[in-house]
Amino acid sequence: MASMTLGSLVHHHHHHQSSPCSISTRSSSFMTLKPIVINPKRTVSSSSFIVSSSIVRKQDNHMKSSSFDFMSYMVRKVETVNRALDLAVPLQEPLKIHEAMRYSLLAGGKRIRPLLCIAACELVGGEASVAMPAACAVEMIHTMSLIHDDLPCIDNDDLRRGKPTNHKVFGENVAVLAGDALLPFAFEHLVTATSPEVSPVRLVRAVGELAKAVGVEGVAAGQVADISSEGLDSNEVGLEHLEFIHLHKTAALLEASAVLGGIVGGGSEDEIEKLRQYARCVGLLFQVVDDILDVTKSSQELGKTAGKDLVADKLTYPKIMGLEKSREFAEKLCRDAREQLLGFVSDRVAPLLALANYIANRQN
Repeated sequence: MASMTLGSLVHHHHHHQSSPCSISTRSSSFMTLKPIVINPKRTVSSSSFIVSSSIVRKQDNHMKSSSFDFMSYMVRKVETVNRALDLAVPLQEPLKIHEAMRYSLLAGGKRIRPLLCIAACELVGGEASVAMPAACAVEMIHTMSLIHDDLPCIDNDDLRRGKPTNHKVFGENVAVLAGDALLPFAFEHLVTATSPEVSPVRLVRAVGELAKAVGVEGVAAGQVADISSEGLDSNEVGLEHLEFIHLHKTAALLEASAVLGGIVGGGSEDEIEKLRQYARCVGLLFQVVDDILDVTKSSQELGKTAGKDLVADKLTYPKIMGLEKSREFAEKLCRDAREQLLGFVSDRVAPLLALANYIANRQN
């Protein structure tokens, strides 16, 4: 993995464009978000996803001087998130379901969503501790989606985060129930554990955002569209349908993570909207890279089953666009995400700039 200090970023000239992730009034019954269009003339090195923009170079130069170390930041935050998750879901009666919940919840992982929530809160001037219940809530919901996604009736996967999937250890019945328990508990934890300094109005708004992200406007819709796409001819379906899947299946919960951080951190409407657009681009970036890794890495490297999308004949970015265009698309999404952070206090923006770069460069 490439060094993640901000000083190592490579700069490319880029003319400012409006965010490609903005809401569209398209009449399509499927797409509610404007699709992202790449520039076919732009060429990108196939050996790296590292990208920056001259438009944010001033901010980057500031962070070079402050020697921001993203990997150290990430390790510290992940440790606090893991401790908070461990405390939030203790081993208690009934033991079986709590064991199953904890098995997947505490199995490790990059904790991208909690990190995004905390960094967004800090960006608007809030304390990390204020965002922790929201950060844990989004990770609980993410874990639920992974448990259910791995079930034989959906993706039928045997490996997750380098370990046997939940249903392989506890059986399909308990795995379903463990996911079912994590979902409502995420909302309970958000409501009961969030600091009283967060106003009831903001807390209710956070609950609404999280619910929308996991339901028929988010993860559930994306999952159904993903299942329905298996075996479809990529020439007939195209990029717009694929983006619907991933804007909902993957990007929606990442978007909610950033928005929740902005809400509980006391962010303004403008700040929250910029965080929303940033996270939407980062969410698609995460999926594009995921699709690329699925066809270029081994199961051992990924910690999960490699090549499963090819076996299932799923729509993926490499399948529709080809590997090189997918890498080009990843660069554009990283650049667009970073541009949403213009105007924020520069000494708070480093984690989110680096997070976009980390997602673009991840190897598993």
